[in-house]
Amino acid sequence: MSSQTLHPGFMLDQTIITTIPTNYKLSKREKKIFRAKRALRSLFIAVSIPLSLTMTIILLFGSGHRYRAVPKPFWFPPLWLIHLASLGSSFLMGFAGWLFWADGGFHAQSNALPLYITHISVSVVWDPLVLVIGAAWLGLVFCLIHFGTLFACYRSFRRVNPFAKDLAKPCLAWVAYLTLVNYKLIYL
Repeated sequence: MSSQTLHPGFMLDQTIITTIPTNYKLSKREKKIFRAKRALRSLFIAVSIPLSLTMTIILLFGSGHRYRAVPKPFWFPPLWLIHLASLGSSFLMGFAGWLFWADGGFHAQSNALPLYITHISVSVVWDPLVLVIGAAWLGLVFCLIHFGTLFACYRSFRRVNPFAKDLAKPCLAWVAYLTLVNYKLIYL
């Protein structure tokens, strides 16, 4: 009994089964509880890593004195909205990544994991680069890379889990808006 089906796409592998004593039989209810706890633990990890990275960057570099000092048009977001939307985007992409992983997406599509990691890395770097240092040209390059990796993640998610794809859509809209803001910052 090397694997059991938890839910379509959720697999309980041999490592979990070996943590239960071999002479101990679990009831159906106990197996469901055991699987649910394992799924919740992996969900917590998948969401908390991108969220905590984003929160750490905001706490370390979140002042954005340069961004506040620049005269901006009315449609530019305030700094608190940029931070809040970045946290929301990190949460949504963490959840979408977990759904994609749970359905076997990272195993089925070998290029999806590097794209996802690149997306998280670029999203974390943009905030201090543009808002604190004020490197708008370099920030625009990072925004374009961010949008490209996020779009590639969206396409990968679409093939495996439609709900994960839908969670990536608001993130795409947010990064497109940030790219426009970043472009306008160059000429201010």
